[in-house]
Amino acid sequence: MKLLRTLCAALWCCLFAGSALALSPDQALRIAQGESDDRIAALNEVVLAADPALSAYVQALLADEVKLAGGKAFVVRGDQVTDAATGAAATLPADAEDVVNPNRVRRELEAALSALNLFSPDRAVRLKAVGELKEQADEGKLALFEKAAKSETDPEIRAALAMLKATALIASSDKAQRLAAAQLLAESDQPSVKGLLIERLAAEEDGEVKAALQRTLDTVNGRLAWGERLGLLFTGVSLGSILLLAALGLAITYGLMGVINMAHGELIMIGAYATWGVQNLFRHYLPAYFDAYVLAAIPLSFLASALVGAAMERSVIRFLYGRPLETLLATWGISLILMQCVRSLFGAQNVGVENPSWLSGGVQVLPNLVLPYNRLAILAFAALVLLGMALLIGKTRLGLFVRGVTQNRRMAACVGVNTARVDTYAFALGAGIAGLAGCALSQVGNVGPDLGQGYIVDSFMVVVLGGVGQIAGTVYAGLGLGLMNKVLEGWQGAVLAKIMVLLFIVAFIQKRPQGIFALKGRSAE
Repeated sequence: MKLLRTLCAALWCCLFAGSALALSPDQALRIAQGESDDRIAALNEVVLAADPALSAYVQALLADEVKLAGGKAFVVRGDQVTDAATGAAATLPADAEDVVNPNRVRRELEAALSALNLFSPDRAVRLKAVGELKEQADEGKLALFEKAAKSETDPEIRAALAMLKATALIASSDKAQRLAAAQLLAESDQPSVKGLLIERLAAEEDGEVKAALQRTLDTVNGRLAWGERLGLLFTGVSLGSILLLAALGLAITYGLMGVINMAHGELIMIGAYATWGVQNLFRHYLPAYFDAYVLAAIPLSFLASALVGAAMERSVIRFLYGRPLETLLATWGISLILMQCVRSLFGAQNVGVENPSWLSGGVQVLPNLVLPYNRLAILAFAALVLLGMALLIGKTRLGLFVRGVTQNRRMAACVGVNTARVDTYAFALGAGIAGLAGCALSQVGNVGPDLGQGYIVDSFMVVVLGGVGQIAGTVYAGLGLGLMNKVLEGWQGAVLAKIMVLLFIVAFIQKRPQGIFALKGRSAE
């Protein structure tokens, strides 16, 4: 046992000594002093040796903690001074000078830290290092990539290292190497490779290499095309779900009740501000449960907008049923009042709503397709709100009363239905759903007094296109307009896309005035 302890101690001393002596004083000095090219060459030389002492030294250089004096490099942390090569305590000479790191050298130092992680025993660390080195791959690191590939056992990381090697070789002065790199890069599915190929095509002068690069670019484009198409589809559906949420409340107030509510956008804004208020309360009083603030904000945003909607209906709109133009003017005035109230209470500037941790980030489906968690959550939320609204209108007593009053108010009153109360409930329901839309929108954009102005026109277009009073039509119209907007934006830009969508709706309404789904039977009257 004593002999075993002696052997272990000797082995430890050898390892420690090797680690300490692996970075020589000359290497430490050359990395910190001289021209940028010389410093980078010295750095790559030590990185290739996978020197364990290099990591701490590079971190000190990046933190501006290295000084030079008397042909030596020193690391200065507070009052502690050590020799950069040996790590031994030292005395800093009076004439010591700071090391200046130009941006190029600083980028190489950061790349060196990632390069050292290529030899980590942890697979996740090695994979992360490969990703960080994509933008720093050059011929100076070829030997490093080859050494890492020889010792790598994971097939995925070996393939990624091969791509790094090809990325470095694509700018080689040797034509054969550039051709080989172009052929190897044809197997890549990374968006960064596409940008690299475009850049090299512009700089390449050799016709044969240029043709090979173009073939590789076409192959990579074909591989990335599916990700771009699926990304376009997802953003279109995501926009459609937001339009659907914004229009669902209007489908009740306008579609069922015949009220042209120009303050619908401000009801959306109130829901967003309610979410912001709940976030601040959680941040100050329940910081440990901050990630749950959205769950509390959902019912409160509904309640805040519903109460404002009920107050609007009882004070103004109840006197204007059957006169849609008067409701338009009255609610437009209310929208201006609500916006000014918000500006007076919370200021004219946008307020920040932070995503909880479980809504931050996204899921990587393809190399060029990431689905954000907040957008996925809004899709699910829109589906739940739609389901809840359909069940409420179609399966509950309140829904029966709402449908009865909107279809034949006098007959509903004759059989004992309190039509005034049903009107208030229905309008408050539509306003509350607008508040839910505001809660969802707060997770994907800025919250400000003008938030609702960007959705009021789109909401009316969705309701009119889908068919007044038709929830199913609202769903089809919302998702369809979202997809159409995104497809046309990619083709003609955002402004022309809006104009083209509006022209399409005008032409569609000319041919089919009742929208996608027309009312039938007595309801049509």
